Amino acid sequence: MKILSFLVATAITVTPVLAEENRQLDAHEHGVGQLDMAFDGKQIAMELHAPGADIVGFEYEAESAPERAAVDAAVATLAGPLGLFVLPDAADCSVVQATAGLEREEEHKDDDHVDDEHADDNHAEAKHEDHANEAGHTEFHAEYLLTCADPTAINNINFSYFDSFPNALEVEVQVITAAGATSFEVERDAPTLDLRGMF
Repeated sequence: MKILSFLVATAITVTPVLAEENRQLDAHEHGVGQLDMAFDGKQIAMELHAPGADIVGFEYEAESAPERAAVDAAVATLAGPLGLFVLPDAADCSVVQATAGLEREEEHKDDDHVDDEHADDNHAEAKHEDHANEAGHTEFHAEYLLTCADPTAINNINFSYFDSFPNALEVEVQVITAAGATSFEVERDAPTLDLRGMF
């Protein structure tokens, strides 16, 4: 998705420390997910990362039939962004593309290890041990592309996400518009993101 590439590039450019800390720390914090949103004309790109424990109640690879069924049901729910992140009717938004799936966090860690191949041996060995200790954790990942007749009408987003996933407690949100990037924390007990003044 071209707009998603724009989101990632812009997020890294505008707030590199914030983006890096969110991916390294919060992905492992139970109850806390991360949502990145980029507004570009009439399009909205969204990318969600959430620990397996938040979505299905466990972070190991599904083994039993009920566990696999729970994962399948969660992926199906995550593939419907407008049911999770409810936008004002006046914006008249529809889904252009939506993908959702389950990833093992060790895949991300292997990538990190490759990036550090020139680091000193002791540091590389310590990083490898960290990988081994945290292997087996899973993370749900979803990407969405929406189109809206009037995106400026999006003055708030209601996070029905919390209704769908009882273990989720908070979502750290980064919103990117033509005005720049702004970070928010949306919590279960206050599930509405206020976007007034963002456009």
